[in-house]
Amino acid sequence: MAKVKRTYNLSERPIRRVRELSQRYAVAPTQDAVVEIAVDELERQLRYAVEARLWAAAGTDPEFQVELADMEAAYRSADDETWPP
Repeated sequence: MAKVKRTYNLSERPIRRVRELSQRYAVAPTQDAVVEIAVDELERQLRYAVEARLWAAAGTDPEFQVELADMEAAYRSADDETWPP
């Protein structure tokens, strides 16, 4: 993957932490890699938070509940057909 040079103005604390994560804890081989990992992790956490809110909303959505009940009824016998006796 091609790398793109970017410049960000950060306070000393995150700069120190990135350096420490790379050098002391060997989280990643470079400071740039530490930042990439951190950004990916933040994106994952945000995506999971959105998914959690959607699943929570689905729990009170009457249409979703009907669809869920229909699926459960349609596949109720699946375990009996495939699960070892």
